[in-house]
Amino acid sequence: MWIPTENEKYGVVLASFRGTVQHGLPLEIGDTVQLLEKCEGWYRGFVLKNPNAKGIFPCSYIYLKNAHIKNKGQFETVIPMEDSVITEMTSTLRDWGAMWKRLYVVKSAQHTHKNEGDLFHRLWHVMNEILDLRRQVLVGHLTNDRMRDVKHHITARLDWGNEQLCLDLVPRREFSMVDPDEISVTELFKLMEHRHRKKETPVPASTHHLFVHMKSLMSFSLGEELEVFFHIYDSRENRPLSERFFVRLNKNGVPKSPEKTERQCTLFVDLGSSDLRKDVYIVVHIIRIGRMGAGEKKNLCSVQYRRPFGCAVVSIADLLTADSKDDHLLKVYACNTESEWHQIHESIIRKISSRYNLAGSNTGLAVSLQLLHGDIEQLRREYMVLFTRGVSITKKLGFSDIIMPGDMRNDLYITLEKGEFEKGGKSVARNVEITVYVLDIDGQVMKSYVAAGSGEPGGDEYHSFVLYHNNSPRWAEQIKLPIPVDMFRGSHVRFEFRHCSTKDKGEKKLFGYSFVPLMQEDGRTLPDGTHELIIHKCEENANLQDSARYLKLPFSKANLPGNNQAVKGVKESFWITSFLCSTKLTQNGDMLDLLKWRAHPERINDSLSKLKEIDGSEIVKFLQDTLDTLFGILDESSQRYGLKVFDCLVHIINLLQDSKFQHFKPVMDTYIESHFAGALSYRDLIKVLKWYVDRIIDAEHQDHIQQVLKASEYIFKYIVQSRRLFALATGGQNEEEFRCCVHELFMSIRFFLSQENKGTSPVTQTQCPCVCCNSQAVFLRTFPAVYGELLKIFTVKEVAGFVKETLGSLPATAHAECPLEAVKLQCMAKTVESQLYVNPDSRCTLLPVVLRLLQAHMQEQRDLVMCAHILTSMLSLIRKDDSVTTEPAVSEEVDLIVESLLGLLLQTILEITNRPQPAGTNMRLQFQDVTGEFVACLLALLRQMTDKHYQQLLQAFTSKDDLRDFLLQIFTVFRILIRPEMFPKDWTVMRLVTNNVIITTVLYLSDALRKNFLNEKFDYKVWDSYFYLSVIFINQPCLQLESFSPSKRKKILEKYGDMRVMMGCEIFSMWQNLGEHKLNFIPAMIGPFLEVTLVPQPDLRNVMIPIFHDMMDWEQRRSGNFKQVEAKLIDKLDSLMSEGKGDETYRELFNSILLKKIERETWRESGISLIATVTRLMERLLDYRDCMKLGEVDGKKIGCTVSLLNFYKTELNKEEMYIRYIHKLYDLHLKAQNYTEASYTLLLYDELLEWSERPLREFLNYPMQSEWQRKEYLHLTIVQNFDRGKCWENGIILCRELADQYDSYYDYRNLSKMRMMEASLYDKIMDQQRLEPEFFRVGFYGKKFPFFLRNKEFVCRGHDYERLEAFQQRMLNEFPHAIAMQHVNQPDQTIYQAEAQYLQIYAVSPIPESQDVLQRDGVPDNIKSFYKVNHIWRFRYDRPFHKGTKDKENEFKSLWVERTTLTLVQSLPGISRWFEVDKRELVEVSPLENAIEVIENKNLQLRTLITQCQSRQMQNINPLTMCLNGVIDAAVNGGLARYQEAFFVKDYVMNHPEDGEKIGRLRELMFEQAHILEYGLAVHEKFVPQDMKPLHKKLVDQFHVMKSSLGIQEFPAYVRASPVHFNGSPRNSCRNSVPNILSLDGARVVARRSPLTYPSVNRYSSSSLSSQASNEVSNITGQSESSDEVFNMQPSPSTSSLSSNHSASPNVTSSAPSSARGSPQLQDKHKHSRENSCLSPRERPVSAIFPTPLDPAQVKAPYQNSRYQFKKASPNQIGDTILPRSDPNLSAPDKVRPTFSSWSLDSVKEVNNTQFSDTVGKFLSPPVPPRPPYSGSSAKSIRSQSPGPMSRSPQKSSMPPFTPSPTECQSAGLVSNSPVLSGSYSSGISSLSRCSVSEASGTEATAGDHPAHLAATMPNSVSSGSDELIRRENKTPPPYSVYERTNPRRPVPLPHSLSIPPNADPPALPPKPHQIRTSSMKLDQASDSRRADGVPHVPRPRPLPRKVSQL
Repeated sequence: MWIPTENEKYGVVLASFRGTVQHGLPLEIGDTVQLLEKCEGWYRGFVLKNPNAKGIFPCSYIYLKNAHIKNKGQFETVIPMEDSVITEMTSTLRDWGAMWKRLYVVKSAQHTHKNEGDLFHRLWHVMNEILDLRRQVLVGHLTNDRMRDVKHHITARLDWGNEQLCLDLVPRREFSMVDPDEISVTELFKLMEHRHRKKETPVPASTHHLFVHMKSLMSFSLGEELEVFFHIYDSRENRPLSERFFVRLNKNGVPKSPEKTERQCTLFVDLGSSDLRKDVYIVVHIIRIGRMGAGEKKNLCSVQYRRPFGCAVVSIADLLTADSKDDHLLKVYACNTESEWHQIHESIIRKISSRYNLAGSNTGLAVSLQLLHGDIEQLRREYMVLFTRGVSITKKLGFSDIIMPGDMRNDLYITLEKGEFEKGGKSVARNVEITVYVLDIDGQVMKSYVAAGSGEPGGDEYHSFVLYHNNSPRWAEQIKLPIPVDMFRGSHVRFEFRHCSTKDKGEKKLFGYSFVPLMQEDGRTLPDGTHELIIHKCEENANLQDSARYLKLPFSKANLPGNNQAVKGVKESFWITSFLCSTKLTQNGDMLDLLKWRAHPERINDSLSKLKEIDGSEIVKFLQDTLDTLFGILDESSQRYGLKVFDCLVHIINLLQDSKFQHFKPVMDTYIESHFAGALSYRDLIKVLKWYVDRIIDAEHQDHIQQVLKASEYIFKYIVQSRRLFALATGGQNEEEFRCCVHELFMSIRFFLSQENKGTSPVTQTQCPCVCCNSQAVFLRTFPAVYGELLKIFTVKEVAGFVKETLGSLPATAHAECPLEAVKLQCMAKTVESQLYVNPDSRCTLLPVVLRLLQAHMQEQRDLVMCAHILTSMLSLIRKDDSVTTEPAVSEEVDLIVESLLGLLLQTILEITNRPQPAGTNMRLQFQDVTGEFVACLLALLRQMTDKHYQQLLQAFTSKDDLRDFLLQIFTVFRILIRPEMFPKDWTVMRLVTNNVIITTVLYLSDALRKNFLNEKFDYKVWDSYFYLSVIFINQPCLQLESFSPSKRKKILEKYGDMRVMMGCEIFSMWQNLGEHKLNFIPAMIGPFLEVTLVPQPDLRNVMIPIFHDMMDWEQRRSGNFKQVEAKLIDKLDSLMSEGKGDETYRELFNSILLKKIERETWRESGISLIATVTRLMERLLDYRDCMKLGEVDGKKIGCTVSLLNFYKTELNKEEMYIRYIHKLYDLHLKAQNYTEASYTLLLYDELLEWSERPLREFLNYPMQSEWQRKEYLHLTIVQNFDRGKCWENGIILCRELADQYDSYYDYRNLSKMRMMEASLYDKIMDQQRLEPEFFRVGFYGKKFPFFLRNKEFVCRGHDYERLEAFQQRMLNEFPHAIAMQHVNQPDQTIYQAEAQYLQIYAVSPIPESQDVLQRDGVPDNIKSFYKVNHIWRFRYDRPFHKGTKDKENEFKSLWVERTTLTLVQSLPGISRWFEVDKRELVEVSPLENAIEVIENKNLQLRTLITQCQSRQMQNINPLTMCLNGVIDAAVNGGLARYQEAFFVKDYVMNHPEDGEKIGRLRELMFEQAHILEYGLAVHEKFVPQDMKPLHKKLVDQFHVMKSSLGIQEFPAYVRASPVHFNGSPRNSCRNSVPNILSLDGARVVARRSPLTYPSVNRYSSSSLSSQASNEVSNITGQSESSDEVFNMQPSPSTSSLSSNHSASPNVTSSAPSSARGSPQLQDKHKHSRENSCLSPRERPVSAIFPTPLDPAQVKAPYQNSRYQFKKASPNQIGDTILPRSDPNLSAPDKVRPTFSSWSLDSVKEVNNTQFSDTVGKFLSPPVPPRPPYSGSSAKSIRSQSPGPMSRSPQKSSMPPFTPSPTECQSAGLVSNSPVLSGSYSSGISSLSRCSVSEASGTEATAGDHPAHLAATMPNSVSSGSDELIRRENKTPPPYSVYERTNPRRPVPLPHSLSIPPNADPPALPPKPHQIRTSSMKLDQASDSRRADGVPHVPRPRPLPRKVSQL
């Protein structure tokens, strides 16, 4: 049974638990768990980081910890009972751990990102360090001091990590985190600010220290020991600043004691900031110990001498920039003259190079130097290793800038300056050495008290260095005598002088001595300064042990009595300089006289007077003794010396105010508490103080009185302590007298303070207006310090009364220049911070005084910084817990503050935040501080307010206007508080407290809003301010809990809940109260409320979304629609979602909630429409946002932008948004280098503008300019991009338009430039090569695609050189999760609805619109190539299949072709590289029609080759040879016979009576092919080279066999009339009325006009069959292999043609990459073997180019027996190019459109006139006249066009390309690019097996231009050759359209965005240089004048330019 746990509430997981048992909860090691229940070894509970998931786990896995339980019960919270630092450490490390792992991922992903990598490693080290410290704390073995240090270190590390990881600043007090609820907001702000400042601005250190580490001396000439002395030297004052540091080096130049680091390292301590300057140096003197001369022989003398060696200097300023310890190699210099040694360092510093030179080229001193900053204790903590290893301390000469009371020092420094010696009977000067001894009072040598410097222990004696042969030596050697104070009296120093002989013995002979006593008889020490000592002569054996004998002698020439001239005249002297640095000894006689006042009572007056002249350091040395002296004198002679003692006391007290001595204040405090004994002094002190106060007003000079007032704090301390001592001694006698005295004193003070400084007093009329002002200010500065003293003898209320009366006596106003106002506030601040104010009893007395002063200053906005400090201190004392304990008092205080200051606080915050911020950094910081302080005060005050306070506040407003102003003010301030810049970004704790206070206050104030400003009292401004505040409150970043870590989110929710939901509910409630006033906020509040609903909080969304229904309802009532709501929603959605707000969940929620809400509304339909529109916009905006993320491919971004742009244009008609997205799309295209698409995109904006002078405002990156200027700029930009995209034809159109504009303004300069630009574009068209892109159809299936792609199909324009495989791979890379479908069939619903991505990709062929250019003779290919692949709306692909029973013997009987035509929503290229398929049309072509097309295509190909050969366009005849060979060879082997077997047999004719005409047409074509072959052989014979004659003969023989196999003996008459039949242009038939007999030498062949027109060239001839694939030939020759096997052959990867070696058929094989990712199963009906393959672009079954399809509704269908069957569009097998078979828009034979050929007609088949005119009249065909249709065929007539680029076959290398005649309608690429050129040519019939016919060079003519009377003029009989239309010999070109005739310009088909409006004439092409026949012109004009149905032809219109708003 599960039992709730009592004590077992909290634990840590010891081992991971998988939770595999029922209800098991998975646990990870280290997780903390809260335990709820227990049962038989199992706990039930949850992991604290995820409290929603509860489960069970074993008890043994949990380590229990003590915990404190809050809110025991269902909602209990567990707080572990451990050190708060440990708790914080644990939770922080958990958060860091997750972030640290993310840093690793970032580091791995971005190898070059150094910062993240560094942070990763640094954080790792810090985390390990914290874990180690945590372990130390948990073990609990640390001392208190060490524990404190460890915690300090931990918190410092935690703060560092939080800062690095951009986490929140943690407020702490004494290392523990602070709960914001347990302290006032002002305290919280101070803590946060303190930590922030600590982090930001480290306080510059005032004390500095120099670390020196002596390493070695490098020199080649060593061999003697060395002594190295360092000291710091001030070159400005020419004096040392420090004592010396002394290091001994051995003979190798390294320290003698390397193991003792303190002997080689030192710290020069207590350097002031003033010492760190350029002219302060580190000076190093080096002394060698050895022979007198450096070069003497070793055995000459055994005595060692100290001799000068060298000197080095380095400026201390060089170390200031170094952050770490730097090694220096100092150059060592030697003296040129030994006598200059004492000043060698000055010579080096001043660079007097004549006095020194380098000691040696390789001599250098290696030292390590580093400047350290901070006090010495701080250094001990930070550089612990340094001090533990050992470092000597080298002191400063004299005291540091700040003297500490505990410092004990007694050092006497003596410098051996110089000497003057006689020769002493010697011929040369002496070598003098001085030996120094210190002797005590008994004459004994004091051991170890002579030190050469720090670093080495002191010795008994000191030997100076020796200067060679110098009777006036100068040493300047400093020694230190650290003699104890108690040994100073009676001690002296003795100097012994010896001559050092350099002879063999090396003796040192004593010849004299000097001495100096250290203390005078009166107790003064040896004065500082230089002393000239007397040298007393003596012999070597003189006995100096008895010091008493010579101490009686004079020691200094300055002290000699006047009559001792003998000694004064002695030439020999010795000079020393002494300097005492002692905290106990004095050299001042006046000081000693004062201290010994009892010995000389007569000197008391003088001593007291001289005290002020004594140096402060001397006074503080003897502070206690001095004070005892003063109070002793006061007790004994108060009447006589009272005033002087008081003045001396004031002087000493003020001396301690000096920063140098301020640390002695505690010494004085201790003296007062413990040593002061003047029990009677208080009377005199009060009396004298009152005397001074009473005379302030009368005094002319206030300086002394101000000194007295400045000392009043300590005077009161002495008064109080004296009274206490007296009361203690007398049992409280004279209490009333004392009180009376104090009251009188305060009365005097109040009178003095009450004096106004305006000269009104009679006394002050002659004085400066501010005469008392300064004195009042001085007193007020010290007055608050008196409170604590008064409290020792008076009650709290009495003291509060004193203070209130005293402060209340101050004048209300002050002089402008008087400093009193600021001081008043400072005094008030100290009062509020004092112990007196903390007491609630005194607080109620003092509060009104404080508030009155604050009010006055805040109203005038003066001294706001101080006002903020005072207010902060006041409110810090009021805590929430006080409200319980002292409810009435606290409530009254809050009342007073609210009444006095709330309005002022709001006003002040508003004024401060609206001011411009000051420029200086310090001022700006202060400005931010004061704002933050006032804000904290406001929050603290509001947090203390209860219901009662709010009621009183609101009731206090007498009028509605006042209440309205207050509400507006407080709402505005709240909006300011919510601003991100109000607090630093890591102050989340402060922000949450702020928000909590705001929402609480708003809940109170909303009641006032409802009660006072609704119905007839409605006030829009207040309500609007309220709603605006609520919205920005909800949207502020610090409340978006979703962005926080789980632990942080949990903490916030536990403490405050989700404040967004609370505010959302309040908004909804207030909105419901508005009633009809809601209309005032529609549409203004739509945007803000929409922003609120986009916050990803489900509860908030559920509350707020219904408001939109309410808005729609009220708007419907007002306007009858809700267009305003819709417009505002749409406008706002774009900007909000682009900022990253909103998600798919929101879209669904918005849709579902609102649809549910409007179910019962009368306006339901329009509501649904609005919701649907907004939802669709959201879908697109979400897709756009996802696509714009970093790392997405450009294609996806572009597609998404196009979708959104079109949505704004078509569905929403939002012009400004439309233009914005145009420019976004333009930028994307430029980035992707899609220059053509970029041009089309910018053209959209250009079309919206007109050539007008209307001014346009600044918009996007456009300046303010006229509409004309902007359109001009756009035109130029577009032309530039068209040029870069090689789309020069489009650029030309814009150039012309701009040129027309320049022309109209007579701007010939720009017109000239534009014409030149246009000309350059023409040149580029003719000279530069352009690649024809491939086109691909892509289907995106599945719900995982973005909305703009989902379940849609597109046609994409590929990149240059991009083929199907590359394109497919690119798409799979763009959509890495997509699966490539392996078939081309239309997917079913399971694929559409799948939660996946499926891609279906295959190639399609373009159907050009621009037939006129493509059909025209003589147009170069590089012009035609543009029109083949530009402005394409339609694309096509074919799929062969078998219908019915398949005849294995002859598959042609059942071989059908399924043709699919895709029509796009826009033409390619356009504003995108891909466009969605708008319409899909499917047509089935019967086997017979297929056969007709195949043979006709082959015939056209043969004609083209023959013509090119005749016109000498071929460089060689090989292509014609191969084509002839292929056709004849295939026919001989039975190809055509297969067609005969299939369609000419009796059974077929009887079963298909409707195909009679088609059978006839097939028969005609077969005869025609034979005739063309015969003519071709004749031409071939003329041009065939000699070596190919045998082949030609073989071809002729085979041709005869072919004719016989077809049963042809003679050609029919209609065939014989022209040996080569042209599927030619009706233009030729119209313009040629005279027969033209064609000979072999003729330039033209005469074409027979066949009744059924299928002019196509077989691009991929099936004649290229190999022996391995002879089964293909069997389809033609009758062999047995079935065509199914042909269609299942594998693709050749890159070949687009087949060689004579017979590679597999490329037209039907699969192109899916071998690595395809799998695809769903096909349905059974699609499992035909031919349908299961995607074909590569080079392997398409058929290729053709088609015009724009007609609308079937415009065309009549008289033939109902068509075998075309329309199917629902489905993707089919595809190929590289598509053979034109029929237009899917035409379902009957009358849909067949006539097309031209450049071939003249041989004969025309008889056509029914009625039918002909019927058919022709229904078509418009600009600019080409139609040709007569063949009425028997239901397939469309089409025009052949050349395929794309040259085919690539690995086996066709022997065949060079060739160029056909430019005068023919087929392009040059027609044959040269056809794969039939690379292998043997087969007959047209053989292609039938694959339905493989090459691209047609022409396209179905556009209906309508054929004249209606043409039928009547055309012959009806086709049996007679004389009746046929014959082309003339003169090669007259075909006529142009009317547009061409009327306009000399050649028409350039426009893109849809460039197209001309219907009412404008399109620009026409200039006429050809050929003569244009009049008759043809008439025909064309007539054809243009009307259509058969009476509707004039209109080209695809371009949209009319719309007016643009001022953009």
